[in-house]
Amino acid sequence: MSTRSGWPEHLRVGALRVVRASAHFDDTVAFYRDLVGLRVVDEFRGSYGEDGTIFGLPGTETHLEIVRAQPPGPAVDAFDQLVFYLPDQAAVDEATGKLLAAEVRPDAEQHPYWQENGGITFRDPDGRRVIFVSWVYGRDPQPSDAGHEGPTNP
Repeated sequence: MSTRSGWPEHLRVGALRVVRASAHFDDTVAFYRDLVGLRVVDEFRGSYGEDGTIFGLPGTETHLEIVRAQPPGPAVDAFDQLVFYLPDQAAVDEATGKLLAAEVRPDAEQHPYWQENGGITFRDPDGRRVIFVSWVYGRDPQPSDAGHEGPTNP
């Protein structure tokens, strides 16, 4: 049995890590660190033959790890996304300011769902989508369907 706000009882998670291989490792680390603003919580070199950087989301309970891959690297799927649900448009503007100042342009081909629901999509150096939206999933109604009882998204 699980509670709505916690992990299932049989899954006693202390931390969760999402790992992505990157063929453009140095640029990708700089993108997430310097432009998105994620905090580096650990780095490793030559660990089991691999290099990596771990970003806290925001701490170590949930984190994103980028591991160096040899070019051309893994194929990137259209649904390989990192979505930041922010409280309002001012927060989106603040979060995307460094990206825009660095002349990283929004993805002109963002998914129609994000277009309809006020998202702004960028691509990291590996081509993965990073999306910023001005509403919080599970708390706010999605803009395209304010009467919907449980938001659905790609």
